[in-house]
Amino acid sequence: MRATALKAALLCSAMAMAATPSTAQVKTTNEGISATEIVVGNHSDLSGPVKVWGVPFTNGMKLAVDEVNAAGGVHGRKIRLIIEDSGYDPKKAVLATQKLIEKDKIFSMVGGGGSAPVLAAQDLVIDAGITQLFPLTAAEFTYKVDPAKPQERLKFNNLLPYVESTRAALKYMVESFKPQKPCIMYQDDEYGKNVLEGFEKQLEAMKIKPASMTSYKRGVSDFSAQVSKMKSDGCDLVVLGTVIRETIGAMAEARKLGWDVKFMGASATNVMEVPQLGKDVVEGLYAAAAFEVPYEDTAKGKVKDWLVVYKKAFGTDANTQAVIGYNAMMTFAHYAKLAGKDITGQKFLDALESGDVFQDIFGSPPTKFSKTNHLASTVTQVQKVEKGRWVVVKDGLTF
Repeated sequence: MRATALKAALLCSAMAMAATPSTAQVKTTNEGISATEIVVGNHSDLSGPVKVWGVPFTNGMKLAVDEVNAAGGVHGRKIRLIIEDSGYDPKKAVLATQKLIEKDKIFSMVGGGGSAPVLAAQDLVIDAGITQLFPLTAAEFTYKVDPAKPQERLKFNNLLPYVESTRAALKYMVESFKPQKPCIMYQDDEYGKNVLEGFEKQLEAMKIKPASMTSYKRGVSDFSAQVSKMKSDGCDLVVLGTVIRETIGAMAEARKLGWDVKFMGASATNVMEVPQLGKDVVEGLYAAAAFEVPYEDTAKGKVKDWLVVYKKAFGTDANTQAVIGYNAMMTFAHYAKLAGKDITGQKFLDALESGDVFQDIFGSPPTKFSKTNHLASTVTQVQKVEKGRWVVVKDGLTF
């Protein structure tokens, strides 16, 4: 009896160990690697509703590729970056991903754009044994690993996560301004639902009941019903799970109603276009953020030089999205080099999970992954729009 029980216990233990991300067998690809190059794929919105994210993001990626290749590449191999336009359409993202995998034979998918498109194409990528790295969305599905699904070890993200950053920033706002009736307006998709989750969890932890929760469909431009409801519900702090146009639209509607209320955006609102386009309408907006937004007239050193090079290359000022794209490719190059001259899919995965640290030039929190943690960092800032620019009001927030 005891021997049988012991055998059963050992069997259960072995099965549990086999199911952990650190020991489970993962299929990895060696496609896209030759003696002269490493092929990397990306699908981003270059023509749709969030092309103001996709275009500068991919420009930043291109700049990083040029820089890495000019310096000798990855152990002599040049990076070849293939970018496909998804139009922020999940169906197009799937088709683009199939093309990148089956025709272009990519080694890694770096920086896919948008929560819904990335989610739609994600299984294609990881089932093919391809790493999905640093997509332009901080949704939890891009880095959380299910121990029962070994292939999910191929997912990594270096963006500030929506749930944790929303919680950290909301905690700061509640402690600083003591709102009694916080509310949220969020986009009805994976992105917005992550912001909603952070909002609900943090209020529950602080034993505060939300006064109002309202959503909108992606692509709409009229927020009068949502804003009127929040105003009538007596909201004294509004959390926005919005992007650029929707952030400005919601705050413009509040101003039109003469409603003076504090707004706090999720990290997706922390981009230069919000104050540039929103002007006086968005003055005073708070937002969760990962790093200080660089402005050319105040930047110094390597950041200043980078801004100048970007403007020369693309004829426009770099923005937050360009920084994120640049960092995505530089992070890829760092771990590809760490994998060694005889890089394989498995050696690249091992390098990513090694705990080795990558530090960008912009002062972001250090990037570091492990076998059990595929999210680089959760360190959050709170920034505020003052005189048309984002300024840091609180740094080093963690959750």
